[in-house]
Amino acid sequence: MSHPNNKTSLSSVDNQEIELIVGNSSANFSGVTSTMLQVTSLQKHMINLRIMGKHFVPDPSMTITFWEVAKMCRRPLSNGKWRIFHARRVDEMIQGVILKYVFRAKIKLVFSSAAQRKRSASTVWLSNKMDAVIAMSNRSAKYLNKPPAKINLHGVQIDNYTPAENKQEAWQALGYGGKYGIGILGRVREQKGVHLFVDACIKVLPKYPDVNAVVVGAISSSNQEFVNELKEKISKAGLTDRIVFTGELPFEQIPKIFSALSLVSALSYNEGFGLTVPEAMSAGAAVLATQAGAWEDIIRPGVDGYIVPTKDQQAVTEKMDLLLSDMDKLAEMGKAGREHVVKNFKVEDEARNLVEFFRTLQ
Repeated sequence: MSHPNNKTSLSSVDNQEIELIVGNSSANFSGVTSTMLQVTSLQKHMINLRIMGKHFVPDPSMTITFWEVAKMCRRPLSNGKWRIFHARRVDEMIQGVILKYVFRAKIKLVFSSAAQRKRSASTVWLSNKMDAVIAMSNRSAKYLNKPPAKINLHGVQIDNYTPAENKQEAWQALGYGGKYGIGILGRVREQKGVHLFVDACIKVLPKYPDVNAVVVGAISSSNQEFVNELKEKISKAGLTDRIVFTGELPFEQIPKIFSALSLVSALSYNEGFGLTVPEAMSAGAAVLATQAGAWEDIIRPGVDGYIVPTKDQQAVTEKMDLLLSDMDKLAEMGKAGREHVVKNFKVEDEARNLVEFFRTLQ
């Protein structure tokens, strides 16, 4: 009998009747990787699965190699059904196509598509080889060459992103000054709309002396000049102590930041999905976001936040002003957002919906 920490042998993989193979091709940790790990940690209790690729997988026994998949899938499951191969990246689609059409693996190919851009001819060709394509939002569905088989939005780990019992106390404990906090989180660059947030703060914060702002995220060398220009604007406005660039913070600190913020802005020009918004809502923050990612599918304007056009400085400034003009209502919007996410956007729901869909294909 093998030690439980050792990688499962191919013979034992066969005996366990693996139903789902999940792609994991990238050695770079990304939002796609994070989502895959969160979802599979739940799916493994719902369906017998293995992850094809060892990158970032905490349990080696959950992984399987390409060649093991090719050998295992020469024959179907004992009940005659085919296994599912779930790809989230283009190169994982390529792996799936090779497995099915070169090695004649008995698998059904599923691709989850989050991108919101025109597809290349090669990506369209690969998509057409899939047995099913899932869109991650209604907006991403519009960029597919044909309607998706399903739209399945990402879910949030609601136990990790929770509201502080007292947001004012939680914010003040972070040491950024003021009674209330607002923020924007993510890589600090123009595409993320950080300048829209900063410029809105420069205009609005003087009206609200109890509110301070943070820009949380890594600053690459290529974006340092962009940040320096923003800091110069902030300095000229006399708001250096009230609009703070924190730099990149340890990942484990991010939920604590969310839970203390009263308002989170997400102002990207484009997004694949944009987990920042549902994570912020889960933590009880009201949200101000652009028409990008899946945010129009999640935010209820006037209930838990507002949506503005991309690259629209005036709209960002006006809505920030409106949101900060009534802190009691802002708190109510944060509570409404938390309830909305708990009811509709839990990661458990995402995992279960995928498994149920996979089983309709077998």
